[in-house]
Amino acid sequence: MRQRTQDGAWLAEVFEEHRAHLRAVAYRMLGSLPDADDAVQDAWVRFSQSDAGRVDNLGGFLTTIVARVCLNTLRARKTRREDPVGVHVPDPVVSSEQGADPEIEALLADSVGLALVVVLDTLAPAERLAFVLHDLFDVPFDQIAPIVGRSQAAARQLASRARRQVHRAGYRAPDTDRVTQRALVDAFFAAARGGDLGKLIALLDPDVVLRADGGARPQASALLRGAAAVAQRAAMFIRPVLQVRPSLVNGAAGAVLTYEDRPVALLGFTIVAGRITEIDVITDHDRLGRLDLPVL
Repeated sequence: MRQRTQDGAWLAEVFEEHRAHLRAVAYRMLGSLPDADDAVQDAWVRFSQSDAGRVDNLGGFLTTIVARVCLNTLRARKTRREDPVGVHVPDPVVSSEQGADPEIEALLADSVGLALVVVLDTLAPAERLAFVLHDLFDVPFDQIAPIVGRSQAAARQLASRARRQVHRAGYRAPDTDRVTQRALVDAFFAAARGGDLGKLIALLDPDVVLRADGGARPQASALLRGAAAVAQRAAMFIRPVLQVRPSLVNGAAGAVLTYEDRPVALLGFTIVAGRITEIDVITDHDRLGRLDLPVL
């Protein structure tokens, strides 16, 4: 690293060393890559205008800056949020199975599956910040407390409430073996194409949840629970005319469905104990057009 000074080149070098970490924090905080990138850019502006040369722990200082930016964003969302139309699936991170980009691997370190992002979206802003920083990034409460404007004990309580809500939501850490994941997802698509409800049900957890986000088309959205209901929906939707293009969705086996090389759906799977527990589907054409789908 350059000798510590307050010149722009030194600040930029320090920031780039921490950018991947800051992006990972922001994605877990906001559940959206575009919003995370905006937060990181805002953090850079604030950092470049700070007296960073006097700071001993630059990594912690930068984490605090991006966390404050994210907290403001979450609070602004809550203020202007209206009841969503249909079902909302958070923005996923989609990558190719042929060797993920190192930046994507860094972003998804510690297995931030889509199922966890869905649960994090239900937390209050301060609870989400305390949980993400402490439970996912080991930030001590004495650093979290000033960000949320609470005492250390109150910050600890925020994380505890968030932890209980994650538990009540039924979140379980997913299986991480990608070879096993892919075999199970391939079997799911084969059974769905063939309309084999028995095989589909055998692959699904009895309490499986399917969330389908159709965007502005509420009739294309759905929230289904139970293996029988999800199997029937899959057999109806995944027709032989659609091409299944394997991909990674938040680091786990998933797929982009295309028709005549045009994406019509993105499916992300959560697998726990060898069975599919959650399926998240995006069929919103506008969102599919904005997502980076490297498999295409």
